[in-house]
Amino acid sequence: MSEDFEPILRASFFLGVLGAMIVWETLMPRRDRLRPRLGRWVSNFGMIFVDTLVLRLTLGAIAVSAAIWADVHGWGLFNIFSIAPVPAGLAAFILLDLLIYFQHRIFHAVPVLWRLHRVHHTDVDFDVTTALRFHPIEIFLSALIKAAAVILIGAPVIAVIIFEIVLNATASFNHANVRIPAGLDRVLRLFVVTPDMHRVHHSVEQAETDSNFGFNLPWWDRLFGTYTAQPGAGHDRMTIGLDIFRDAAEGRLDRLLIQPFRRS
Repeated sequence: MSEDFEPILRASFFLGVLGAMIVWETLMPRRDRLRPRLGRWVSNFGMIFVDTLVLRLTLGAIAVSAAIWADVHGWGLFNIFSIAPVPAGLAAFILLDLLIYFQHRIFHAVPVLWRLHRVHHTDVDFDVTTALRFHPIEIFLSALIKAAAVILIGAPVIAVIIFEIVLNATASFNHANVRIPAGLDRVLRLFVVTPDMHRVHHSVEQAETDSNFGFNLPWWDRLFGTYTAQPGAGHDRMTIGLDIFRDAAEGRLDRLLIQPFRRS
């Protein structure tokens, strides 16, 4: 699979899952909205447009490029020890997901990084477009961290491509405002982060915000003691977002882009 084909494949899966989630949350919403869709969607889709533009003009498909470079030059643990492609691919997928978990925790813990990441958390509603609402500087830094990890472990190219596709798909899924039967949700969250699980992370309550950091695999929160099963106020009554930047005007794209540089 060529490096040039990766963006097309990734975009196809992303748009397909995004569209499916939009239909699902329109037909079976989990919560009522606080704000009209149009204004939020203009800002959130605008943010992913800026993010994509920044990445393509600077780093490109850096994670895949890093995997190709590591393979050609024999860099990384899996290449040095000549690990077979299948076990190397599975291990790389799991290790990259673990990286995303700890990166997420660090972006919450370090004040200067939190200023970037809080843009994602200031959305007062929670739907599939919330998954698009990341500041371009955070996306840029995340791409560099991921590329460094890919080189360090010598992740196979196909594993990196699959990881990127799955991460985009699960991010759309676990941010969707969709209603899933409680019994099914309990089973699903053994294998993947569900919307009800991740919604807790977007609670205005600090203890709940500092939990459920997983984006794809749900195991890390249980393993490292950051798992919260349900919000204290219940999903229908919980408050989404942060105590700051709650005015509707703060959701405009221009305000989101300068938000990390403003006082609370």
